Amino acid sequence: MSTEAPAALTVLNSLQVQQAPGINMDDRLRLVPGFSLFRRSSSLVANPTTQGVSLRGIGSSGASRSVVLWDGVPLNSPFGGWIYWTRVNPEELERVEVSRGASTSVFGDKAMGGAVTLFSKEPQKTRAWFGYEGGNQQSHMVEGAGSIYLGQSWAISGNGRGFTTDGYYIVPAYARGAIDTKANVKFATGTVRADYFTQHDKLFLRVDALSEERDNGTTLTQNSTVLGTISANYTREQGSSTFTLLGYHNREEFHATFSSIGAGRLTESLTLRQSVPAESTGGAGLWRKSGAKWNLLSGGDFNRSEGYSLERVYPTGSRVGGGTQLQYGLFSQGDLTLGILKFFGGLRGSDAGNGTAFWSPSGGVTVGLERWRFRTSAYRAFRAPTLNELYRQFRVGNALTLANPALQPESLRGVEAGADFNAGTTRISVTGFDNRLDGLVTNVTLSVTPTLITRQRFNAADATARGVEATASHRWGAWRGEASYLLADSRYATGERIPQIPKHQGSALLTWMRGRTLVSGGLRAAGLQFEDDRNSFLLPGFAVLHAAVRQQLTHNVTATFALENALNREYAVGFSPTVLTGSPRLWRLGLRWNLR
Repeated sequence: MSTEAPAALTVLNSLQVQQAPGINMDDRLRLVPGFSLFRRSSSLVANPTTQGVSLRGIGSSGASRSVVLWDGVPLNSPFGGWIYWTRVNPEELERVEVSRGASTSVFGDKAMGGAVTLFSKEPQKTRAWFGYEGGNQQSHMVEGAGSIYLGQSWAISGNGRGFTTDGYYIVPAYARGAIDTKANVKFATGTVRADYFTQHDKLFLRVDALSEERDNGTTLTQNSTVLGTISANYTREQGSSTFTLLGYHNREEFHATFSSIGAGRLTESLTLRQSVPAESTGGAGLWRKSGAKWNLLSGGDFNRSEGYSLERVYPTGSRVGGGTQLQYGLFSQGDLTLGILKFFGGLRGSDAGNGTAFWSPSGGVTVGLERWRFRTSAYRAFRAPTLNELYRQFRVGNALTLANPALQPESLRGVEAGADFNAGTTRISVTGFDNRLDGLVTNVTLSVTPTLITRQRFNAADATARGVEATASHRWGAWRGEASYLLADSRYATGERIPQIPKHQGSALLTWMRGRTLVSGGLRAAGLQFEDDRNSFLLPGFAVLHAAVRQQLTHNVTATFALENALNREYAVGFSPTVLTGSPRLWRLGLRWNLR
């Protein structure tokens, strides 16, 4: 896929995933150009409602403008579109693909900015491992996984993780008051999967569950989530055709408390208690057909989501907001090879969830010349507002954001062009892009006082996101170096910068691997960005260093070490209106036993 599509794609194999530091996949993906969450915070301490994915500066939001698929099943919350990154164990992924831009017509409205696709490791005849990691901030994690064949056609596999940490303060020492506590997370997650396979048929059934609890940095603010998903995927290959059927059902319940903070952060009053039950049911059917010089993919999908925000307002009062969304679509996409040229075209027709039809065409061409590949594509996409944006309000400190049930779908028109160079040990990719966004849903500031910032979600002014991204890698002997850079000038039509999007961001990683030893170290940096739509609250740029080591001690035992923010750099991630800071220096040391 990465060498055929007319798009900018990053593919990480299991080794590349393992050599990046971070408990969860969001921290490991921050080395990919353009990948970020709504704020700079790690999912270790961030409220899950701020863990939506932004790619390529397409208007960061708590609700993802990019879809995250785990073996074909969406990870996006049915109520808010955000991602629970604690669900997936990075150690159990075979590869990760990050597609930036809506250059395909296959995905629905959640993929307006691109797609992150996670592929689990296939079951093996006999495989089992167990690991433990401990670190500063009283961090402890136990994890394990295994698989076994049952006869010639069945396999059972599973994995689980448990993690706890005391966390860290998200308010700098000079601004802390009596109400400030450490932000942290405790979670347990597990997955069980059954696979059936014959020469022409593959079927898997999977159940996964997550329970997590978080302290959000003050005495009275916490949140917790319990969720579970059951899914099935059936594929049949018959000659040059492949048929795939996918189905899933997800249920989750999110609880949170919010407060107002007094002068000097000395007092705190409970203002809101929320319980948000939600569920979704969806499915897809796909048919693939291949010829000597062409490929065709056609199908359809649907998703029904239902959720409600049940709110107790203090000192007196209650509020209920929510509803259902039914979205469905049909799509077809194909390619044709003529000599050194390869043409792509696709079309998707979707219902936005409010009875409005939306058409998403895409097209592109690639030119292959030995080590070089040139590509260009154009596309149109949209995103319907989530139930969260329509019906749920929230508060961060003394910054209140109101819902808006009158929101309309937002849309995007984009073009991009790039070149890829592949000389075996050296790879270089450069892409220029220009995206026009209409009706962008964002948090609009209504008023600012010393004690309260009030914002509300609106379809704001039109916006543009244009820029250049580049990646490069080179291998020499036991060494591998790679670097990435993104320039994204994302602005409203009125000239203000889109909040939470830095103009410059980049990363570099150097890895040495020989025999039983792997050592990697790198840098992640981002330029200044703004917290708000008025560009009043400036978040300065920052850079942090990280490192990871894996040493195989015996045939069955491996030691691991990870270090994040090695220089203990303090950097701002938000305002409430008090400045909020990112993670301090974090380190972990662990052992892994392979029991196979």
